[in-house]
Amino acid sequence: MVSYNIEMTEVTGGTFWKAYTPGQIEGTEDFPPIRGIQDAAAIADLMQYYPPIDLYNKRLRALARELGPAWIRVSGSWATKTYYDLDDMTNGKVPDGYASVLTREQWIGVLDYVKAVGGKLLISVSNCDGDHPDGGPLDLTQAKKIFDFSHRYGVEIDAIEFMNEPNMLGMSGAPAGYTAADYARDQDILNQWMRENYPSCLLVGPCTTGDSTTADPNSRGLGAGIGSIVKTCTTDELLAGTKVKLDVFSYHYYNGVSERMASLAPNAHWSGDEAHSDEYLAVAPKAAKAHSVLRNKYVPGGQMWVTESGDAGGGGDTWASTYLDVLRTLNELGSFTTITDGVIFHNTLASSDYGFLEHGSFKTRPNYYAVLLWNRLMGTTVYDCDNPDVEGAHIYCHSRKDRKPGVVYLVINNSLTRTTTVELPKKADRYTLSAEHIRSTVMRQVQ
Repeated sequence: MVSYNIEMTEVTGGTFWKAYTPGQIEGTEDFPPIRGIQDAAAIADLMQYYPPIDLYNKRLRALARELGPAWIRVSGSWATKTYYDLDDMTNGKVPDGYASVLTREQWIGVLDYVKAVGGKLLISVSNCDGDHPDGGPLDLTQAKKIFDFSHRYGVEIDAIEFMNEPNMLGMSGAPAGYTAADYARDQDILNQWMRENYPSCLLVGPCTTGDSTTADPNSRGLGAGIGSIVKTCTTDELLAGTKVKLDVFSYHYYNGVSERMASLAPNAHWSGDEAHSDEYLAVAPKAAKAHSVLRNKYVPGGQMWVTESGDAGGGGDTWASTYLDVLRTLNELGSFTTITDGVIFHNTLASSDYGFLEHGSFKTRPNYYAVLLWNRLMGTTVYDCDNPDVEGAHIYCHSRKDRKPGVVYLVINNSLTRTTTVELPKKADRYTLSAEHIRSTVMRQVQ
């Protein structure tokens, strides 16, 4: 259920969201206003350079293994413009039409990591000017290269999304003037080749930043992060003309945009004072219900995955690394499972303020322990609690992960002022997750 992203920019080294300053986290330093954004991978004022992640780090691997078998998604807007130098031919020089280079050593690091933690691998492939050398349909050279190399190395790519967030088209890295019709044509080209050559690989999509047609006019935001800010095309425009059917329907979900991007879309930003509220927690299940209609239309009977999720688009809010975001994380998991089965990929494992682990040090954050317990305790059968969500009591019930008789209850007290009393009919083990204060970066666990 709980999986995660390792962004392509982490693998190759590159720009990603700036770490917040102590003053911004404490609320004493203002965020400068933003005039506009053109390219999600090159918003210079909001980004900083990070060196490649060490996927051989013993602490990183140990903590990842503790989460249990998971899907690992290597994607992001950076991936759309990355050239695969798997035969060591570029000498570090980025070929025309691309923006970065993935080396043979770096990709082997990904494959070794996936094998070491017992995971499954989901990727998106490049789709930029370099993949359309004549300005026409998608050239499959890059896709063939990375799939064939991984297969020969002995670690298969288990699932593929054609490109990251295609409903933002050019902003996501596609060639200038690229249209939804071009996307539909090229997804079919790729997926037909996949069916013929790697039939066991799941075809996942469309991997959008939400869909404007799913928005509830009576609620705040779209649950779409940066998709709330820029002009996007719809899922219907991307998929209506496709011929090769997908195996899994996917979309991206964020409760809104982060503080650093709030000046662009104030209605899509939630303040920290609201991040515990019932209204805030309700955005995720509303988005899931709305997207399940699109899933039923384009992938009837298939799973629905959220292939990027976090508290806010734009690298997360200043409280993303604190106990406060645990309320959203667990409620999103609980509410999603009452609507559909599938997987939620947290963005990210170990980068930016919304990572499960702190960048570089790999120190654990509160959300890590929340999903650790979820993956260890919550089974796959979901029971109807017949208990409406009210402040202080968001309740979900699953079978036991160990398959023993009994059930597991998740009870979320999102009230800042009231205690919640729970009475159970039988003796039970209780795990209480709390903190010294709501914005603590340290989780306090009492069994």
